Amino acid sequence: MTKTKKSDFHPDQFVVYPAHGVGKILQIEEQEIAGLRMELFVISFEKDKMTLRVPTSKATEIGMRELSSPDVVSKALDTLKGKARVKRAMWSRRAQEYEQKINSGDLLAIAEVVRDLHRSDDQREQSYSERQLYEAALERLTREVAAVSGTDEAGAQKRVGDVLVGRAAAA
Repeated sequence: MTKTKKSDFHPDQFVVYPAHGVGKILQIEEQEIAGLRMELFVISFEKDKMTLRVPTSKATEIGMRELSSPDVVSKALDTLKGKARVKRAMWSRRAQEYEQKINSGDLLAIAEVVRDLHRSDDQREQSYSERQLYEAALERLTREVAAVSGTDEAGAQKRVGDVLVGRAAAA
């Protein structure tokens, strides 16, 4: 069970882990777990001060992926320019759907959550849970935009914010 297919990931590469967002592979190590030798990716999520060990054989199965291409990032930013699509379902159901989209690791789905939950200054205040989901989605989107474009998070946040402000001005 140790070595199945050798994956495409390597140390010092940024990857997206669906439940945690963008992390950096520090190394690939071997450990003995329950009597089995396993090869593991050691992934650091510096902002969260967290290190995760993922079996190399399970990485793609659990949805770990490389960073999005610049084309996908620009599609995600275009998604932000669209009109918010808020379903008329109960908030608890919508919140569940938003949570699933955020944890999917799919950049376009995350951009949809940011678009749908974004409030301009002249709109009503967000509820606490709405704001939590919005901020989680915005952080995931910003981190990946920063990693793909090679800028810092502040620069990426400004870029995303400018798109959202532009959308509000166009409305």
